Amino acid sequence: MFEQQPEDLQLYVQQLATEAIQQSEPSAWFEVLYASAKGDTAQIPWAKLAPHPYLQDWLSTHEPFTQGQKALIIGCGLGDDAEALAKRGFEVTAFDISPTAITWCQQRFPDSPVKYVIADLLAIPSQWHLAFDFVFECRNIQALPLSVRSSVIDSVASVVAPDGILLVITRIRETEVEPSGPPWPLSNAELAQFEKLGLHQVEHILILESEQTHVKQVRIEYSNPHLS
Repeated sequence: MFEQQPEDLQLYVQQLATEAIQQSEPSAWFEVLYASAKGDTAQIPWAKLAPHPYLQDWLSTHEPFTQGQKALIIGCGLGDDAEALAKRGFEVTAFDISPTAITWCQQRFPDSPVKYVIADLLAIPSQWHLAFDFVFECRNIQALPLSVRSSVIDSVASVVAPDGILLVITRIRETEVEPSGPPWPLSNAELAQFEKLGLHQVEHILILESEQTHVKQVRIEYSNPHLS
């Protein structure tokens, strides 16, 4: 999300996010962005029309998967990550807060087995609690301000089933000082919240996103130890 975008698009996204925060609706700007794009994927900063390469890499090194395992895609965007999981045999639920994004997914993949639904990460449906064997969170937490970060991390962790896996891809920052954004990269203390919530870190890969900008991101695999 937000890699090397045209400056006018970056400024537009920052304006939308700032206005949403001022109105105490920090996630409302996603629908505004998708709707204003009017079907032009170039206006969606994170729309690559292909599965995320770090997800593809993880999938390629963890096959085969048990058919029918339940997967959840958080903030599914235009659906490419969800479709990649469905092709691996997962029973996939993919959600986004933007109705326009969900309609876009359904139009792009009209015969898809993926269940595309409108949902809010800050108000996760109760039936999703501990319900998914694989959860993919890619750069949604970093797109929301620090004022809701603890709640968002709690929501992400809450949907991982016992013995399930959470895969997180996010930008990180070196300090606890609040950054300007969006995006708002995660700090070590913020990432540590996942383990405080009972998840176990299995793998932590640091990636330098750009030699020019020195932006760092991580791909972290967590497991949810079986509850006794």
